[in-house]
Amino acid sequence: MREALDHWIFVFASYALGVGGTLALVAWSWIGMKRAERRRDKARGK
Repeated sequence: MREALDHWIFVFASYALGVGGTLALVAWSWIGMKRAERRRDKARGK
C-alpha cells in the first residue's frame, strides 16, 4: 500500500484559481471601464 498525495486535487485547485483570477480581473476591468465612461460623459455634459 502506498500513501501518496493525489496530485489531481492540486491540478484542479490551480485551474480554479487561474479561472477565478481571470474572471475577477475581467470584472474589475469592466467596472473600471464603465466608471471611466461615466466620468467622460459627465465631463462632456451629456
